[in-house]
Parts: sequence; C-alpha cells; structure tokens
Amino acid sequence: MLDLHKPGTVSLASWLEKQGISRDLQKRYRRGGWLESVGPGALNRPGDEVRWQGGLYALQAQANLPVHPGAMTAVAMHGLAHYLRLGEEKVFLFSPPKTTLPAWFRKHDWAVPIRHVQTSVLPPTLGLTDHEEKTFAIRISSPERAMLECLHLAPEELDLVECSQVMEGLVNLRPKLVQELLAACTSVKAKRLFLYLAEKANHQWLPLLDISKLNLGRGDRSLAKGGVYVSKYHLVLPESLAAL
Repeated sequence: MLDLHKPGTVSLASWLEKQGISRDLQKRYRRGGWLESVGPGALNRPGDEVRWQGGLYALQAQANLPVHPGAMTAVAMHGLAHYLRLGEEKVFLFSPPKTTLPAWFRKHDWAVPIRHVQTSVLPPTLGLTDHEEKTFAIRISSPERAMLECLHLAPEELDLVECSQVMEGLVNLRPKLVQELLAACTSVKAKRLFLYLAEKANHQWLPLLDISKLNLGRGDRSLAKGGVYVSKYHLVLPESLAAL
C-alpha cells in the first residue's frame, strides 16, 4: 500500500486512511521505520527529500485546498524570471480568503520563506495550469495570471521595475485568457498596470484585447511618491517606468 506514496511528497494521514491504511497501521509503519512524521497528520518516507512543492502537492491533491504558487514564484517556475537569484527566495502561495493552511505545513521548515496571500482579486481556478515535478504535478498560475498577481502585490511586496522587466519577456501570452483574467480581476491598480506595461513592451497580443469591455475604475492611483503622472492610465509611477 505504501506504493501509493509519491516520492518527494507528503502523505496525509487522513488520505492514507481513505486508501485503506488505518491509523493503527500507520503507527506500525512509523515504528517500523517505513514512515516518519512531518507534523500533525502528515507523513513521508524516511530519507526522502521533500521540498515545499511536495508539501503543496498534499494540500492540493489530498486535502483539496484551493492554494497555488503564483506571482514571481510561478513566473520563475515557468522559466520567465528576469533575474537568476542565488539560493531560494520567498515562495508566494495564493488562496481565496479564509483558506487556512494546516499546522504541519505552516510550521515545517521548508528552507524558504512562505508568503500565504489570501485574496479574492482573481477567481480561484481561472488561469491555473499543471506544472510537472519529477514524480508529481502541482497546479500553478499561468504566466498570464502570475503577472496580474505580481502587479497586485506591487509595489509593496514586489518591485515595479522588476515587474516591468518580466512583462517585457511575456511575448506569447494568450489574448483570450488575458481578456478573461482582466475582466474577472477586481484590482483596478493591477489591471491598469498590466495594460500600461504591456503597451510599454509593445506586445503584439495587446491590440487583440477589447479594452472597452474592461472596468478600469475611476480616479488616480499613486504608486510612487513624487512620481510621474501617466494620464492615459491615471497612474503615478516611478520616473524610470513613466515613459512609453
């Protein structure tokens, strides 16, 4: 029955029980060295290297939690990050509001900082895609969704200049999905920034969008003290970003 366990992942005790491995049998496996505890209700195989992706697999596939890697984390997983960083950087996990990650995941040392972003800025499942790891797959944000998530977090948590540099590389975004995401997004700031940066990058997919159908809100949004006003998008931006 332990063949059900995917290398590099966590197995939840509740899930194992549903597969026919009772709690008593799990205890016997632990005593026999076949399983070890990751935290309350979570187990893995001794000697198996489990990274945060393997923990997230259990949250998605076994606990059915609506949580996924997004923003710069997903950008990097798609190979679209602008900077090659030394070591691991903060992992951004997105979920709807009031989604609680279990204690075993929150308290485990994943060797990287985990930022859990609870937001309704986008629908929970729109623009997600499967990402293959060595022995399992997890759902992550598509590049289209990840860019909007980055701009939702900018400039407080992510640098606008880096976001602009990432946008420059997004030459193959799918206009239909971009249109759907922009229509569903509740962040006026993120939508305006997305369109501005896409125009700045002169992307060929931008004219395929129907911007007249998007709600871009009213009033100005200031994202930089003493910045430059971009009248078309009603944004105050850092001077380095304010020239189309």
